[in-house]
Amino acid sequence: MSGNLDQKSLVGLHVDGSGILHTAWRQTGELREETTDDWKPFFWSLDSNTLSSGEVIELAGKGPWNRLSAFEDFKEFSAHLKDSENRRKIEVLKPYEHQVLIQKKWRLFNELSLVDLRRCQIDIETDCETDGGFSNAKSPGDRVLAIGLKMGDQVCLLELEENTDAAERRLLKQFAETLIEWDPDIIEGHNIFKFDLNYLKVRSARYRVKLAWGRFGAIATTRNSRIRIAERWIDFPRCEIPGRTVFDTYLMIQIFDLTKRDLPAYGLKEVALYFGISGTSEDDRTYIDGGNIAQTFISDRKRFREYLRDDLRETEAIADILLPTYLAQVQSFPILLQEASLRGTGAKVDLLFLDQYYHRKGALPEPMSAARFEGAFSKSFETGVYEKVLHFDVASLYPSLLLLIGLNPKGDDLGVFIPLLQNLREERLEYKRLARDAQSPEERREYNARQASYKILINSFYGYLGFGGARFGDGELAAEVTRRGRELLQDLIADFQSAGATVLEADTDGIYVSSEVFFDNPEDLLAKVSSKLPEGIALEFDGAYEAMFCYKAKNYALREGERIRIRGSALRSRGIEPYLKNLTQRLIEWLLKLHKESPEGLAQALETEIKSGDAAIDSLAKSEFLSQNPEAYKRHIESGGKPRRASLEVALNIEPQPRMGDRVTYFVGPKEKGQTSDWQRAFDVNRYNVLTCPYDSKYYIKKLNDWRKRYGEFL
Repeated sequence: MSGNLDQKSLVGLHVDGSGILHTAWRQTGELREETTDDWKPFFWSLDSNTLSSGEVIELAGKGPWNRLSAFEDFKEFSAHLKDSENRRKIEVLKPYEHQVLIQKKWRLFNELSLVDLRRCQIDIETDCETDGGFSNAKSPGDRVLAIGLKMGDQVCLLELEENTDAAERRLLKQFAETLIEWDPDIIEGHNIFKFDLNYLKVRSARYRVKLAWGRFGAIATTRNSRIRIAERWIDFPRCEIPGRTVFDTYLMIQIFDLTKRDLPAYGLKEVALYFGISGTSEDDRTYIDGGNIAQTFISDRKRFREYLRDDLRETEAIADILLPTYLAQVQSFPILLQEASLRGTGAKVDLLFLDQYYHRKGALPEPMSAARFEGAFSKSFETGVYEKVLHFDVASLYPSLLLLIGLNPKGDDLGVFIPLLQNLREERLEYKRLARDAQSPEERREYNARQASYKILINSFYGYLGFGGARFGDGELAAEVTRRGRELLQDLIADFQSAGATVLEADTDGIYVSSEVFFDNPEDLLAKVSSKLPEGIALEFDGAYEAMFCYKAKNYALREGERIRIRGSALRSRGIEPYLKNLTQRLIEWLLKLHKESPEGLAQALETEIKSGDAAIDSLAKSEFLSQNPEAYKRHIESGGKPRRASLEVALNIEPQPRMGDRVTYFVGPKEKGQTSDWQRAFDVNRYNVLTCPYDSKYYIKKLNDWRKRYGEFL
């Protein structure tokens, strides 16, 4: 599917430090145009006394932010923002590019398909002067060995000509020149913020090479940032390249995994294996151990280049899967692509409101403080293994209830909430229809991406209502939605039980039941139960499974043919040591009749191996994502704070020091006198030595016995 290139499409915009708006447009074929455009920066204010200049519009409604002030002159606008007396009376939308998109009703990449975009994948390989060490951009002797760039069928491998400062400086300049020549809309990489671009920035600073990577002659900048993914915060050095988007597949795959939570790891190779992009053999891709990359660069340049090309190919293929959802968002909403990928859904819903209120000249309400109310219904009814399992799902339960209730949030004077939700839902249904009727895989992928994007936003409307800081939030309305949701789900449970089905698990909007009678005819059971549902609420059959292992609430495993789907952190937490995780996997396979042997034999073999000291350290070592930065943790501990954390104690002794959100892998060594806690004898996995720094066999056997007790009833 290719977009309509007969009309101009906005592919990049940037408001520079002087307030000048730069835009990049694309028309038929490769024709591109860079221009400067007029715009009026604006902000909302509490009263008209905050301004001595600028155009002030009085806004309708009860909201306290009832003045919209617009400026012809960016300097005057900036001066008002800096004025300390005005600061508390002003609400300004940043980045300024979002103001432009709202004001001019522009949308990025409008009418363009994924195949129409200029997407450049980047991957760098580096050297470390310390044998066995990790390359550090700040170390003078560590260098960039090569920079790979791929855009479509075009591949460019820039390589260090000789091991000198002058050669590395030339390499960095070549990279900037290639970017300008290729002029990509999107720059993609796996862990590109934390590693590739940050490494290039540090080395460029060393040689005073400008980061001339942007459009419009602009220089790239970096700033410390963080992103929240579920319960974790991740620190990263965010790179802004004016007029372009940086798309980090390492961060995006973690967001993708929030719904499934079945990715074994987030590294490029692991993700490529997960999606079937590459296999494990050398026939599928070139594999080089991380510690041997620099040596391979010297001794086998052909193999090194194949490895780098495969990294670029895998990055592009992963982005092919993850990017379309965000592309669909920017084509519909006033947001930059980089912001769409790094901001939460609540911020995007907020932009939809601000867009409406700006054009309809409505006063803004005060953001809501956090609201407390009872959450969704969740209950596990049975424990053990059940066969012939059916899953039924209430389609978009909370959005459907919001539309059924038909009330807008209290602060929504213009009443845009329900109409916006209704329009988004209709758009989603239309794209689902288009995806179903699509004639080509490319069209199907595009339309599915759009409907998935709308689904995410639609489901965010409820969460937005109860979110502290949401400008149009309403805790009472959110509480009413969850109350009705709980009642509806409990009524459905009773109806399933009356129909003779055994209810196994219910959570938020879905119910698992076991039924031999209806297993081959789930639609008959659906008809019996859904006939009592209120208008606008639809129950759907969502899947059949040969068997289900019910462990506890929100923790279960499903067998679908030869495949197992595991839900819940108790059964698949990444924080579990691999040997225990493998035992749990074997237990589930055995219970669901996909493995003939009980895990007891495997547990006994592991015990023998651990006692002898022959267990592989990788199977014992635990991996954790850091919950805070090591230096902040150190200050906290030094001031008497508690508790101590093994992962953070280990992180303090790793060079270069990891950051919040990074993964640290460690093992526990033998207990010495005075040591009572794990953190006192936790070591980085790279320090393991069977003679000088061994693991504590008693510690790991105790964990094995704890596992036996936990799952004893199922054995």
